[in-house]
Amino acid sequence: MTKITIEPAAGTWSVRAGGAVIGESGNALELSENGYPPVIYFPRSDIATAFLDASDRSTTCPHKGTASYYSIVTKSRTIENAAWSYESPKDDVGEIKDYLAFHGSDLVTIERV
Repeated sequence: MTKITIEPAAGTWSVRAGGAVIGESGNALELSENGYPPVIYFPRSDIATAFLDASDRSTTCPHKGTASYYSIVTKSRTIENAAWSYESPKDDVGEIKDYLAFHGSDLVTIERV
């Protein structure tokens, strides 16, 4: 059985893309799911959503629900499907509603500051 835990993420977290800070929060959540590295979820209100462009991609997780994806638009490029959100998460993970998570990569960094 998959166990998911959601806790306040200790400290302040930031997400950068294309050299710019697109979000920083002291109210992030850390979601841990068996077999996967923890994921930091940022309150939507702490993200500069002007950098995000809704994409057509969506995926379904049997434990969390349907994820909607966003591309990050920077001055020099668009980073496709780099962020996701569960707009209507399943009840067991309802805390992540109105939060965004990001795929860390060479172009996107998520770090505790």
